Amino acid sequence: MSRYFSEFGLVELQSTFYKLPMVKTAEKWRSQAPEGFEFTLKAWQGITHPPESPTWKRSGLSRSELKDYGNFNPSIKVFEAWDRTLEIARSLGARIIVFQTPPSFNPSPKNIDNMKKFFKEIDRGGLILAWEPRGEWLEEKSVTRSLLEKLELIHVVDPFWDQPLTTGIYYFRLHGLGKRYNYSYEYTLEDLKKLKRLIGGLRNTEEVYVLFNNKKMLDSAKLFASLL
Repeated sequence: MSRYFSEFGLVELQSTFYKLPMVKTAEKWRSQAPEGFEFTLKAWQGITHPPESPTWKRSGLSRSELKDYGNFNPSIKVFEAWDRTLEIARSLGARIIVFQTPPSFNPSPKNIDNMKKFFKEIDRGGLILAWEPRGEWLEEKSVTRSLLEKLELIHVVDPFWDQPLTTGIYYFRLHGLGKRYNYSYEYTLEDLKKLKRLIGGLRNTEEVYVLFNNKKMLDSAKLFASLL
C-alpha cells in the first residue's frame, strides 16, 4: 500500500469486493495514508453477486451460507452486508463506493425492484454511490439511465467502450482494449492520449476518476498521470 501512497493521490480497493477487512485494518490504512489521499472501494459481493457466481469460490462459504446474498435481494443478509461495507468506508474516510453487478443481473422487473428497495432502505452515510452494470444493461440504455437518475447513482463505465449516462462526477474503470474485458491488455501512450481527449470532451464536469483494472494497472496509471 505504501507504494500507492507515494505515487498516487487515490486508490480503489478491489479486495473489499471479495472480503471486507477488519475495521482496525481499514483504520490502519487510513492512518498510514498521507493527508489528502483518497480511498474508494468496491462494495462487498454479498450485496450484488448471487451464490452461483464464480467470484464466491475463494470465500470459503458454503452454498447454504450464501443463501439470500446477491442481486440486491432485500434480505437481512444483504442489508447487513451493506452495513459492514459502509463501516469500512467510514473507517477509510472514503467518499465513493462502487457497486459492480454481474452480467447475470439483468434488467428484469424483479432486479429493478430489488435495486429500488435496496437503495431506498439503506443509510448512505453521506457517501456517493456508483454503479457499474454489466450485460444487458449496456444495451438497455433508457432503462439504465432512468434507474441511475431515480436512485441517484453515478454511472461507472469504461469510456473506451461506453458513454456515461450521468454527468457531474465521472467514474471510469478501464478493463483493456481488443475486447470489453481484456485484463492482460497493456495501454499504449496513444491509447492514453485518446483517453485524455475523451475526458476533455466531457460535459458538466465536476470531477473525473480514472481507475485502471488491467494487470499492468500500476504502469498504466503512472503513464496516464504523466500526461496530466
